[in-house]
Amino acid sequence: MAEIHDYVSTPKYETFSYLPPLTPEKIRNQISYLIKQGWNPGIEHVEPARADAYFWYMWKLPMFGEQSVDVVLAELEACHRAHPNNHVRLIGFDNYSQSQGTSFVVFRGR
Repeated sequence: MAEIHDYVSTPKYETFSYLPPLTPEKIRNQISYLIKQGWNPGIEHVEPARADAYFWYMWKLPMFGEQSVDVVLAELEACHRAHPNNHVRLIGFDNYSQSQGTSFVVFRGR
């Protein structure tokens, strides 16, 4: 029988909150999709107690025009190493609509 996920008491912060945690391969696929859409990757982080806040801390500037999944992954990991207790999320900024095309938590804080 499949594992039952607690949808009521688990906080929901982003696109994939209602799914089981993404595997490293699925994270790579999402980053690849983000890049193929022409979106600019951006990384944010925040303390778990403030995860429902509208504004998270920006990790450096968005990676305008970045085409390498490995570079984006390296920056996500660097942010996580610098802030191991924080949630770290990846955002895909859409130049055309001037909005976020996607946003999902890659590392969950404690």
